[in-house]
Amino acid sequence: MTLQLSYITLGVADLARAARFYGQALGLERLKANDELVFFALGSVRLALYRRTLLVADAGIDGSGDGFGGSALSVNVASAAAVEQLLQRVPRYGGQRVKAASCLPWGGYRGYFTDPDGFLWEAAWHPDYAFHAEE
Repeated sequence: MTLQLSYITLGVADLARAARFYGQALGLERLKANDELVFFALGSVRLALYRRTLLVADAGIDGSGDGFGGSALSVNVASAAAVEQLLQRVPRYGGQRVKAASCLPWGGYRGYFTDPDGFLWEAAWHPDYAFHAEE
């Protein structure tokens, strides 16, 4: 069996706020939307924002969990300057800088931020990484 990541679905408290954050702070292309879901292009993967209450009901789980979920999503950008630009932009749209960007011992540059619902993201640049996003 060959697996391929196709969707990342985030359960969000306020769909309009989250859609504004991902569209404006991260500059993702909105593909389609309705009252329950918003889809964005994220390379070959799709980012789906789903109302948290509906996602919890769909999965049949207890939705009372809170805090760090033990994972981080990462986006690579075209330069160290682009990392800084992204980290400066996210607070204007309800996100939060978690860790200032810094140079890494293995090369590259990265920092961390959260979206308005607290999902952890890494913004990174590495000179040898095969994929370099547009700034």
